[in-house]
Amino acid sequence: MASNPHDVLIRPLVTEKAYVMMQENKYMFKVPMDANKTEIRRAVEEIWKVKVLSVTTVRVPGKTKRMGSKIGRTSDYKKAIVRLAEGATIPEFTGM
Repeated sequence: MASNPHDVLIRPLVTEKAYVMMQENKYMFKVPMDANKTEIRRAVEEIWKVKVLSVTTVRVPGKTKRMGSKIGRTSDYKKAIVRLAEGATIPEFTGM
């Protein structure tokens, strides 16, 4: 378990889909592969002092990429979709 909540949330995912989900009070974050839902919930609640209703996690497989004759692969990662209580928002996201 990570002791620092900032180690659990690597970065927010800013995509078109993430913006649509913000209207439903859901926020997306990139998290470590070994992070569990309880750690993610505690990290969001501790950093932004909001009530989390649910956490959904998705493992995203890396893509195969070519660079000339070389074939490589991007890293797998895990994303978390966090649903907040009605009326709760994360201030950093509202200004985007």
